[in-house]
Amino acid sequence: MKREKVVVGMSGGVDSSVAAYLLKEQGYDVTGVTMQVWQAEEQPAREEDGGCCGLSAVEDARKVAWDLGIPYYVMNFRQEFKDHVIDYFVEEYIRGRTPNPCIACNRYVKWEALLKRSMDIGADYIATGHYAQIHRLPNGRYALKKSATQAKDQTYALYSLTQHQLAHTLMPVGQYSKEEIRRIAGDIGLEVAGKPDSQEICFIPDNDYAGFIKENAAVHLPEGDFVDRQGRVLGRHRGITHYTVGQRKGLGLSMGRPVFVVEIRPQTNQVVIGEGKDVFSDFLTCRGLNWMAIDGLHGKEMEVTAKIRYSHRGAKCVIREKGEDLVECRFEEPQRAVTPGQAVVFYDGDYVVGGGVIQ
Repeated sequence: MKREKVVVGMSGGVDSSVAAYLLKEQGYDVTGVTMQVWQAEEQPAREEDGGCCGLSAVEDARKVAWDLGIPYYVMNFRQEFKDHVIDYFVEEYIRGRTPNPCIACNRYVKWEALLKRSMDIGADYIATGHYAQIHRLPNGRYALKKSATQAKDQTYALYSLTQHQLAHTLMPVGQYSKEEIRRIAGDIGLEVAGKPDSQEICFIPDNDYAGFIKENAAVHLPEGDFVDRQGRVLGRHRGITHYTVGQRKGLGLSMGRPVFVVEIRPQTNQVVIGEGKDVFSDFLTCRGLNWMAIDGLHGKEMEVTAKIRYSHRGAKCVIREKGEDLVECRFEEPQRAVTPGQAVVFYDGDYVVGGGVIQ
């Protein structure tokens, strides 16, 4: 009987390395691939650990593939990464929004581009080291289920995957805890067993978002006014790309009390400042919807739990359609820092119902 072929996206980290091992043990014909997305050779060379896309990632992944006895390749996805991740990241900040580049990378690069290329060479599936599980529901649809370990659950960043992508994806580490994955890696002698997780955005290793945007933006981003909610000028800001909703530190305003960014207005180049209570809202709208466990609301309301950022615990709300590709979400309790550009992801228990981009 012919073994099913799976291409594993290998980042050089412990999770994707163990994913490749587990799939080989399950009898799949496994090939390892590292996605080359960095834009310049000198940048990853400067990085200490290479993140998930530096040159050291290639060396670590290549060694793991050798140890596991599987074929290994590096595929060039620079253009896809620039078009769908870097350009999107810069444009969203210029529009006064706070994007999530990892979600864009997952949807358009790690899945759309890698899956197409993998199926072109005869693969049945792609696989990653994400902490999530894929289930086919009784209604016939594929949906993500939260990982066995809530502390590492990564379903939020994967809400935009399509039914076709889910049907051709395997996520073997989703039923394990991080400690178990490290233990498996140690037991089979992988050098990456103790490798630390990458924390920062891979293409901004120094975390200087504003500096990166300044280098990559086609427009000049001038200083402007801090204003209060009534429009009174409070001081000068360094450019809207330095700020995000809910921010308190680094404002350079001496108001005698804690103040926060409550809104960014790119049209007038203003950053609106308010009190702590002004950062809370019980309402949002979202577009760019992707439905997963269901195929849409079809005019009905639905009670769900919604996450408005990766670290958000989730809050109960009711969602309803407000127009084509527009859903409103009303929370039982006001939530802090509902941020335009971030994703809102809806859950029914442990399953992803769908999600969209906060407007």
